[in-house]
Amino acid sequence: MSSFSLTLTFVCALLASLLVKFWLATRQMRHVAEHRDAVPGAFSQIISLAAHQKAADYTLAKTRFSLLSTAFAAAVLVAWTLLGGLDALNQWVLTIVQPRLGNMAYQLALLAAFTLIGGLLELPFDLYSTFRIEQRFGFNRLTWKLYLLDAVKGIFVGALIGLPIAALILWLMGSAGSMWWLWAWCAWMGFNVLILVLYPTVIAPLFNKFEPLPDESLKARVKALMQKCGFAAKGLFVMDGSKRSAHANAYFTGFGAAKRVVFFDTLLSKLTPGEVEAVLAHELGHFKHKHVKKRIVLMFAMSLAGFALLGWFSAQAWFFTAFGVRPSLSAPNDAVALLLFLLAVPVFGFFISPIFAQLSRKHEFQADAYACVQADGRDLAAALLKLHEDNASTLTPDPLYVRFYYSHPPAGERLAALPLIPSHQAG
Repeated sequence: MSSFSLTLTFVCALLASLLVKFWLATRQMRHVAEHRDAVPGAFSQIISLAAHQKAADYTLAKTRFSLLSTAFAAAVLVAWTLLGGLDALNQWVLTIVQPRLGNMAYQLALLAAFTLIGGLLELPFDLYSTFRIEQRFGFNRLTWKLYLLDAVKGIFVGALIGLPIAALILWLMGSAGSMWWLWAWCAWMGFNVLILVLYPTVIAPLFNKFEPLPDESLKARVKALMQKCGFAAKGLFVMDGSKRSAHANAYFTGFGAAKRVVFFDTLLSKLTPGEVEAVLAHELGHFKHKHVKKRIVLMFAMSLAGFALLGWFSAQAWFFTAFGVRPSLSAPNDAVALLLFLLAVPVFGFFISPIFAQLSRKHEFQADAYACVQADGRDLAAALLKLHEDNASTLTPDPLYVRFYYSHPPAGERLAALPLIPSHQAG
């Protein structure tokens, strides 16, 4: 492949992805707006018109904003690649750092500088999303102080975790021969497993408080359910999610013996004990069907393919010139190759994303069916409706938009599929 053909392929893929994204977003906005003034018949006795309109307005606001952020992200991508932004940054860091501190310091400095600049470019969009859109619809609980504190902690944790693994991968790229990518993949997988173990007890508590579930009757109910399902966890915890957002959730975290169940305090305040049990049964369904393991295996396989591709591309001079970067003759090009690969791959990966969205929706249906066996399907239906309403999830998304993006089925499809909920009631 020549430099020109790769550039042309990249440009065509980028333009095609932008057209598809904008087309899907306009379909979504048109479909939601057209159904804004009437609650779907299946939900007319359950969801108020005001709640339905709030969900529609929230969806429209987020989708409009996504158009702007998508266009900006595409412009930044072109600036980094075809317009020579990454090349300019690389030459600057190379000139300043490499003669004084050596090759490894130069490459880590390039990664850090790229990450910092990218974060600053995205900052206005994050601020607007948090303090305007989420604030407007009553979801944001973040104060400016907490936002800044989270940012500082995030930078610290990112540097503490990211720099060592980046240094290891860069060292392998330069020292492990033509099969470096296989060793780097092994290191990356080991790193991910380590994070799964450390996250619940070391990383997550830096940002939130986790307290043992205080409700003894609910605790007994949850433990009985887990014992019934053959699931063991290290503890049941409540997280103070309400200090950042009004959105509710529950999840399992950890790996192996370190698994724990975490409930957002917002979830416990909105659901009855039976509904909490049903939501937990749904999460247990993911483990029963081995969805988590399957996703981890898929992630391992995709990352292996990614490292193999990077191993090949990084050895080709035309890979660099195709994206506007001049390969250095006096220093390693490994960090540059890594950044170019991370910039380019999402453009092509966009077109297979519907496959993963469909797989995720299939898993959700399976977990729902399992929950209806282990708990009360009526409680699960009630919990799903409450969460849809409280999170302002639209009841009338565009069907094609759903197929392309949604990792969870929309409410109508999801409730209709519940084994214990008659389809004429669920819509």
